[in-house]
Amino acid sequence: MIIGQSIQIQRILTFIDKLSKTDTTALIMGESGTGKELVAKMIHQKSSRAEKPFIPVNCAAIPSELLESELFGHEKGAFTGAQNCRYGRFELANEGTIFLDEIGDMPLHLQVKILRVIQEKTFERIGGTRPIQVNVRIIAATNKDLENEVKEGRFREDLFWRLNVVPVVIPPLRERKEDIPLLCEYFINKFSHKFGYSLQIKPEVMQIFLNYTWPGNVRELENLIERLYVLNEGGNINIKDIPERIRFGENSFQKELIPDDLNPFSSGIDLNEVLKEYEKKLILHALNLHGWIKSRAAKYLNINRTTLIEKMKRLNIKDNENED
Repeated sequence: MIIGQSIQIQRILTFIDKLSKTDTTALIMGESGTGKELVAKMIHQKSSRAEKPFIPVNCAAIPSELLESELFGHEKGAFTGAQNCRYGRFELANEGTIFLDEIGDMPLHLQVKILRVIQEKTFERIGGTRPIQVNVRIIAATNKDLENEVKEGRFREDLFWRLNVVPVVIPPLRERKEDIPLLCEYFINKFSHKFGYSLQIKPEVMQIFLNYTWPGNVRELENLIERLYVLNEGGNINIKDIPERIRFGENSFQKELIPDDLNPFSSGIDLNEVLKEYEKKLILHALNLHGWIKSRAAKYLNINRTTLIEKMKRLNIKDNENED
């Protein structure tokens, strides 16, 4: 199930509906964790092949020397240890769909064989001489820029155009942040059944989620929600429960202290102004981290509460009226 109300997700759902009505080869592109396999499954489940097998293969997870046997199988005695005939994934997917995930990592010599399957609907097992006919839909996915891979000679151009008949591009989570609250709700419902209780995400925590860039995308968000269930015994999710890499992230105060255009070879900088701005950012960070409870923020900064209040006045930091 694809969760989201963003324009990008609605477009993908439209693509899925159109692709499911045909047997066209499809190429799904997107960063790791965006849900490429989920899109492939939905295309299969909505198609006329829905009652037939859906066989996923992660081309990056299988060693290259074993991938050919995994895909096409082998005959008895084809190599040392091949004591029996073995069906490959293409045969297992016959009349259904095979999903070639991370196809950008597939060796060139195997890309030729994939091209043959697309064009002729036949292949041979390792050690075999008899062509095997197969009726299978191919959906491929990659997190790489295949056009660039073609230019660099790491991916066959003819295979790229065969796969890229109908490209589906899944946006990263950072480009559809309006979907984050819906995804959080979905994962909380999912894990509440598993753990037997529900969690509540406070507004300040949701704001952290919205500010974070999510390099691991939806998979990272799901893993975080599960982690919060494991470490939390019920109730609210507070800022302190969130890992530092997410709390601070790429947009954290550490990367905003000194402007990028300040360099040691310029005509000079106003040290007092830089230090003042540094101090202000540190104090704001401490206050936000501790819900503007000044005694806790002061303890975090290793100063007393009175000193913190004086600094806030001097730096013109407006008190949001949250008291200790």
